[in-house]
Amino acid sequence: MQDKDTEAINNQRKRRKRIGRIRNGIIMTIAGWIILSMILIIVLFVQVIKIQHKLDNIVTVSSKEQVQQENAQKPESAGESVYTDVTEATETPKTYESVTPPATGISEEENLAGDGDIHKVYLTFEDGPSDHTGEILDILAQYDVKATFFVVGKEDEESQALYQRIADEGHTLGMHSYSNKYSQIYQSDEAFEEDFERLRDELYQVTGVNSIYYRFPGGSSNQISNVPMSDFIHYLNEQGVIYYDWNVSAGDAASNAYSSEEIVANVMDDVVKYKTSVVLLHDASDKSATVEALAPLIEALNEMGAEILPIDEDTSVIQYVKADSID
Repeated sequence: MQDKDTEAINNQRKRRKRIGRIRNGIIMTIAGWIILSMILIIVLFVQVIKIQHKLDNIVTVSSKEQVQQENAQKPESAGESVYTDVTEATETPKTYESVTPPATGISEEENLAGDGDIHKVYLTFEDGPSDHTGEILDILAQYDVKATFFVVGKEDEESQALYQRIADEGHTLGMHSYSNKYSQIYQSDEAFEEDFERLRDELYQVTGVNSIYYRFPGGSSNQISNVPMSDFIHYLNEQGVIYYDWNVSAGDAASNAYSSEEIVANVMDDVVKYKTSVVLLHDASDKSATVEALAPLIEALNEMGAEILPIDEDTSVIQYVKADSID
């Protein structure tokens, strides 16, 4: 009888040990998965941060790649490059007659927001009109918000109707070049002026608006131009045209770079820093995420008490290269 009791006790001990080993194995497996998941999350978070930093200058980078691709597809004639090297073009600086710019950029220090400052936010869309522009205008109308559209040149009836709608609904109609092809726009002084005048004249003929606002493709400090950017800045100063860069980027320059939620977060993370925020957005045909982000972005800005405004003569000018720095 005692032997049977001893055997039963031993069996129970063995059973408990097996259960203990199984339990410990399960716990270690779960712990391993948790640790591995945390490591993966940390790695992904670091990668996202790196990508976000890279995308701060994505417009300039993507523009440069576009120029290189366009030039690679074009033949060269008798050993002469279609696109002159930037360094060569900038060896002999040009002198200009003195021109007073119509407006010049404020300093970043002057623009930093403090306690009690009102945040003025200017939503600017470039690269349109497209099939998304009408959707964007519908959303802006729903929230009674006015924005700024830096448009490119298009001659189809739908695009010209969108030019008119932008103006009729109280938005600011700005210019972003006619062709939006960097190798053409920035090939020479004459090429830039021809492109500019073509777009300005078209917008006036279609809408009756004499646009006085411009955004350089790639920004005023881009390193893509075949000609020093100071030439073009001086020309716009002569024309009485104010050019605007941006100090907040939604990160939507590249297709599918961010989700709509991330676009909203990108903008909201930066607008809190400034009294005046000029937000870079795009309304090209591949920007569905931008359309999806617009309503929640407007709601978030309203919730923080920001004023959402169109660019006008009272807007503080945001410029990378200040207009008055060009003699």
